[in-house]
Amino acid sequence: MQIDLSQDFLEESTEKLRAIAHPVRLAIIELLFHKKEMTVTELFEALDIEQAATSHHLRLMKDQKIVKVKRDGKNSIYFLANEKYRDIIEVLKA
Repeated sequence: MQIDLSQDFLEESTEKLRAIAHPVRLAIIELLFHKKEMTVTELFEALDIEQAATSHHLRLMKDQKIVKVKRDGKNSIYFLANEKYRDIIEVLKA
């Protein structure tokens, strides 16, 4: 097994971890893992937070390639870029 300790890898990994290190963002990962795809409206209703706050969290996660988005008419539909992000939650629960 090859170990990657390059500065680029370590910095990118740190930024991804920062992007999920928030209760709302962990909840978004959990929701998207189970529902597969959700609109912003579905997410903010499920989380019981403001639409603007939901959009902010999604933007941070999208910038770090944790979630992806596709358009369906006027709706933005979000999904996990890689379902393995859910494994982080499982490790935290263990």
